[in-house]
Amino acid sequence: MDYRQRFSLTDHIFPQGTQGATFFETPSYSRLKRRFDLLAQDPGLGVLAGEVGVGKTSAIRNLCRELPRPDYHVVYVCDTAVSPLALYRQLAAEFGVVPSHRRAQLWHDLKQAMLDMVDDKATQPILVIDEAHLLSDTFLLDLSGFLNFAMDSRCLLTLWLVGQPSLRAMMRLKKHSALASRLAARVVYEPIADREVFLDFLTHGLGAAGAKSNIVSDSAAELLFRVSRGVPRRAASLLKEALMFAHGQEKAFVDDAMVEAILDDEQDF
Repeated sequence: MDYRQRFSLTDHIFPQGTQGATFFETPSYSRLKRRFDLLAQDPGLGVLAGEVGVGKTSAIRNLCRELPRPDYHVVYVCDTAVSPLALYRQLAAEFGVVPSHRRAQLWHDLKQAMLDMVDDKATQPILVIDEAHLLSDTFLLDLSGFLNFAMDSRCLLTLWLVGQPSLRAMMRLKKHSALASRLAARVVYEPIADREVFLDFLTHGLGAAGAKSNIVSDSAAELLFRVSRGVPRRAASLLKEALMFAHGQEKAFVDDAMVEAILDDEQDF
């Protein structure tokens, strides 16, 4: 028997790529949404930073998914630990441009493709670069120049740089001041700090997986909140392990002792 059968679940809890009805809107998501909507209407550069597991990528993908097509054309890349030329070639391919081996030609072709998209098709390009904390200084130094469309008289591209907290530190460096001066939105995506919001997060995740009743004790939920520090990915991982542990014990309910058992196992790693 699969653990989901024991708990009458129709899906895995907190699956990767949650979107739509399965996505839980935290206070950080609400802050991001306001700024995301602003840049969707008035193109510019945004930075989204947060520690691992808080839900940055899921949030930005969910927002991009809600944009109407063909009004918007979204490109998402996350292979950032490459040379600047390789990254520009990747962007060119995503925008339907034959990638040149010369950077100057790449810039020209990419900008022309975006101009055509906006002027001829009335489609707004939105580029999301994930794992942006891995971008090289060379690429970031180039990026300010790349974002200069028609001698800064127009801003055609909405660009979101998404990464870990070190991305914020990179943007504060003097050598990147030109790029930082273009920032139109700055968002820090934080863990869930409010206990009640965290409990709602657990309830939502279990409900989205098909739970018809409460299968996690209040003390177990409290322990998950404290141990995970409100980081959704950590909490989801612990809860799934606890459910599987309860299944192995032929129990239909997760209590704090089961969560403690999972934590004890982790200490042996």
